[in-house]
Amino acid sequence: MGRNGRATRPMSKLILIIFSGLPGTGKTTLAKRLTARLNAVYLRADTIETALVQGGIKDVGGLGYLVGYATAKENLILGNNVIADSVNPWQLTRDAWRQAAKDAGAPFIDVEIVCSDQREHRRRIENREIDIAGLKPPAWQDVLDRDYHPWTDSRIQIDTSARSIEEALDELFQHISA
Repeated sequence: MGRNGRATRPMSKLILIIFSGLPGTGKTTLAKRLTARLNAVYLRADTIETALVQGGIKDVGGLGYLVGYATAKENLILGNNVIADSVNPWQLTRDAWRQAAKDAGAPFIDVEIVCSDQREHRRRIENREIDIAGLKPPAWQDVLDRDYHPWTDSRIQIDTSARSIEEALDELFQHISA
């Protein structure tokens, strides 16, 4: 335990870990588990965007991401590891998360979560429980129609389709610890 009573971080350097992937891939589950393991700050675009809508903003657009970038940067400057959880569908958004880390003088790791089994992915979408009050979950067709651009940059890619969350988390932790 550290002097403030919090568990000490197992990582020796400050970092922003940027989770990306379509809804229903297991991204949020893995991001939350990793956050607990690293004692990091957790930022979720869905939470930010839902709060903005509940606060009266009708067209959130990219505001949720902008709030996330600024909050990530500030927490990195304060000395906190940060886990960012968002669909992160475009090169523009991926670059902006990276820039937040660079502006704070911290490294970053990109992690893309996929579910390569389409039947399993659909089952997850159709049976998922939403943990944010007021968040409207996407339908399967919404996921299929999502404007999600292919990656051109290096990243850690974890396929959650045929394994447990614990197995996927262990693989992810091995990658980021290396």
